[in-house]
Amino acid sequence: MNAMRQLIAPILLFAMVFGQESQQDKFHFEFDMDSVEINVGESKEITIRLLDESGNLAQNPFYVFGARKSLSVSPRISDSTGVATVTLKAHKPGRLMLRTQTITVKRDDRIRDNIVVNVPYPPISQVTFNQTPSKLYLGTVTPLSVAVTDEAGLNRTEINVQLVSSNPRVADFDMFGNLETFKKGKTTISAMAGDVTESFNIRVVKNPVRNVTLNVDTEEIRTGDVLHLNANALNRGGRSVDDAPITYTYIGQADYGTFGLPASGLVTDDGRFVAETAGLYTLTASSGGYSAQKTIKVVERDVKQKVSLVGHGLISEVLTSDLWVWPGVDQHEGKDFAVTGTWGSNGEAYFWDVTNPDSMIIIDTVTVDARTVNDVKISEDGRVGVISREGASNRKNGFVILDVTDPYNVKITAEFNDDMTGGVHNVFIYDNHVYAVNNGRKYDIINIDDPNNPFRVGVFELDTPGHSIHDVWIEDGIAYSSNWSDGVVAVDIGAKKLQETDRSKSQFNPLLAKAGQGSPSNPVKLAEMGDPTGRNHAAFPYVSESTGQFYIVGGDEIFPWGVRATRGEPSNPRGGYHFLNFTDPNNPREDALYQVPEAGSHNLWIFGDMLLAGNYQGGLRVVDISGELLGDIYKQGREIAVFQSAHKDGKIANAPMVWGAQPYKDYIFFADMNSGLWCIKLEDEDKGSDAP
Repeated sequence: MNAMRQLIAPILLFAMVFGQESQQDKFHFEFDMDSVEINVGESKEITIRLLDESGNLAQNPFYVFGARKSLSVSPRISDSTGVATVTLKAHKPGRLMLRTQTITVKRDDRIRDNIVVNVPYPPISQVTFNQTPSKLYLGTVTPLSVAVTDEAGLNRTEINVQLVSSNPRVADFDMFGNLETFKKGKTTISAMAGDVTESFNIRVVKNPVRNVTLNVDTEEIRTGDVLHLNANALNRGGRSVDDAPITYTYIGQADYGTFGLPASGLVTDDGRFVAETAGLYTLTASSGGYSAQKTIKVVERDVKQKVSLVGHGLISEVLTSDLWVWPGVDQHEGKDFAVTGTWGSNGEAYFWDVTNPDSMIIIDTVTVDARTVNDVKISEDGRVGVISREGASNRKNGFVILDVTDPYNVKITAEFNDDMTGGVHNVFIYDNHVYAVNNGRKYDIINIDDPNNPFRVGVFELDTPGHSIHDVWIEDGIAYSSNWSDGVVAVDIGAKKLQETDRSKSQFNPLLAKAGQGSPSNPVKLAEMGDPTGRNHAAFPYVSESTGQFYIVGGDEIFPWGVRATRGEPSNPRGGYHFLNFTDPNNPREDALYQVPEAGSHNLWIFGDMLLAGNYQGGLRVVDISGELLGDIYKQGREIAVFQSAHKDGKIANAPMVWGAQPYKDYIFFADMNSGLWCIKLEDEDKGSDAP
């Protein structure tokens, strides 16, 4: 039984407000000044109006965006008539843009405009070396870098710094900022940026190194395995020279039969080596003109598994968004269900019986006033569902709460749209609260103890200039948000502090050692790591089963040629997944990257030591992430399986566009924007049985 129902049916209102012409034909922005100039730290007001073709206020709200990390604006949304008096504050210098964008029903109807905000560069105030050694050994190379700070306290990476040695016969710089030592003696090292100079003195002394030893734990590894090179620089008496710099290099010949092509890998400054191609590698450790070598064999990782198609629920009339799979409750205990959303379509969410995944069927449909139901989530107890809303015809967006106890007859229990004019893009249900990504700039925390009467109890919003947010994921009382250029942020929303007796366990999240102060009404930030690409779009936390290291995987997303799905054309996005090591939450670092060339990245899920990656036009990717991670995972042969979900009868024919996946029981379910709901299964050939 398919029950079609709508929260609101404002078709007449839509026709009255928008008529037969798009907003591009009717409205335009008016700024009360042609350009703005302010200094770093200063503020200025500007009034912006959205006008119709007759010069009257459009009676339509719009967004105001500051430049990320550089320009903050308040408020970030106009009033309902189409006017906003905005306070700008400059945080970084440059030629910045203040941008505007209308809130519309259809994505393609958005109107955009901008105004230039010129922020002069403050004078340079300080130059700081990354290290100032007083002694260097003869015949060594030391990389020196310099941080430049201006009077506003900003790090000026664009400044050209001149590095000079007063006695280049003793030591001098190469073109990359490496200081090479040539003879014993003294020299003064200086860095000059603008009118500011910083200097320190160095003595070059006789190098005591007379031997180098190199030990490795094994003579054979697989591609992707990380090998630690244990090297020591020794003096004439055989004692270790602890402050002697050691340089690591490799040469290799790939296992390509008769071609003899070079091998590819990575060796770090601290002596970690990983290979991307199979072959023979000679590893070298050098210091003071002495070196030691070891040859190792690298074999293929050999993790490929067959993947079989179990079932497919074709959706060809509309574009599919996210999915969620869960077990039935009460009279439906023993059965399995799924829900999928729709994108840029008619505000529908489809409910499926997937008990027999080889014959998945739609059993109910919920339709709400929206263009996009971007996200769908089901509570852990399988009784409450939440679907997000964007593009409502009356601009009352937000989210809708559902009773899914009987998935054959889903009931709407409430809607929540307070202060959510711009729409809710993503949601998460955790411990009787909905975490709703609101207007792309914060997440509101809504209590649903009574699903019929939701109410806001808290909000989390960054305070960085031009900040924005895309998604939020919650585990163990910690919310992990994806914040574009601000990267991933971990927030305590009710986590229990890790007990001292538990800290020795190999499988633990170290953020829990910092938790214990937050709640839904008092979110407390625990850790963060920015994204230099500015494209952080998804985040997923996990503790590696094989190493005990704690990671937050940050997925990025970019559409260089635009989102073309609304035109009925395949899109061509890009992106990758960054493995951010938060084992030391105060000093996170990026260890590895999984990025498929010429394919996009979207949502991800990790279970065990496997990554399930929705790679848009690159299909669904199942990736081995076991062991220590380092370098380019894609090139290391870590892909277990690839499934391309193209379908001739899809919304866009023969064009895979995988949104995301979820492991469930022995299967992997995933949604494809162009062709609906899929179910696949991995087959472990070696063991002769199915792998989860």
